[in-house]
Amino acid sequence: MLETSARLLRLLSLLQTHGGLAPPGRSGAGGGRRSWSGAELAERLGVTPRTVRRDVDRLRELGYPVHSVSGTAGGYQLGAGAELPPLLLDDEEAVAVALGLRMAPVGIEGVEESSVRALAKLEQVLPDRLRRRVSTLNAYTVPMTGNHSGPAIDPHVLTELAHACRDRQRVRFAYRAHDGEASRRSVEPLRLVCSRARWYLVAWDLDRMDWRTFRADRITPKPPHGPRFDPREPPADDLGGYVSERVSIAAYAQRATVLLKVSAERAAEHISPTAGVLEAVDEESCLLHTGAHTLDVLAVHVLLTGFDFEVREPLALRGHLTTMRDRLDRALG
Repeated sequence: MLETSARLLRLLSLLQTHGGLAPPGRSGAGGGRRSWSGAELAERLGVTPRTVRRDVDRLRELGYPVHSVSGTAGGYQLGAGAELPPLLLDDEEAVAVALGLRMAPVGIEGVEESSVRALAKLEQVLPDRLRRRVSTLNAYTVPMTGNHSGPAIDPHVLTELAHACRDRQRVRFAYRAHDGEASRRSVEPLRLVCSRARWYLVAWDLDRMDWRTFRADRITPKPPHGPRFDPREPPADDLGGYVSERVSIAAYAQRATVLLKVSAERAAEHISPTAGVLEAVDEESCLLHTGAHTLDVLAVHVLLTGFDFEVREPLALRGHLTTMRDRLDRALG
């Protein structure tokens, strides 16, 4: 009985693996996912194909949806069922999941609480050797999540938008702009882009006939959605960089380019993608492209980077910084 149980666990582990362990080039009921033939599973488990068939039936009795396709291109594959069955994780996968739950993203309503519950269940069954690894990493790791004070995003909104992107279905929603102005939008959604605690929807605005970027926490879906649409050419190959440019530069009346006397890698540790776009120059300098509503805010923003800099453009920002310097000189006597 012990041998049979161990073999079932090994069989389940193989079926749950859709990556490198599965034979390349085989796809089954999952449409693109790799599958195992009965002969291949029998060879891995050291049993006969008949025993494999019996073990597959036992897994099905336990609630695991194992699909099978007959023929030369067929095989066995674990599909999605009505309920979530237990998963088998190797050591590295278990540690990765535990750390991911501990560092759960902020800004999504309910995610942190759900992550704590899931982590408690996982840590309860972790072997001692893995529990010690996870505890050590948690004890000496501090996530930068304590300063998030923005509005939380309804996870159902994110799911609804993601499904519309996947299904290429037009979306209707109410939108609240930065200045509080409300509007109704009808868009063809492309992708969701996440930057720390902010989520953005990149979509083709059907009323403005142009690509637009929308803050997800300001979106209130107004179903029914539809119809389906044919995909358009994306506005950029790098959608993350595109959104960064849109929200940190293009959205503002005042824009600037400054040379920071620090490497782009180090600057990125202090300047988020929503605060500016960094462009490497050499190992000791980089360009910061950024924007703000006024020159006052723009000057303060550049000063607060904490790095030495030179203003490349606009000239008005140089004059504004000179005025600020003189004011500070007078204040300091």
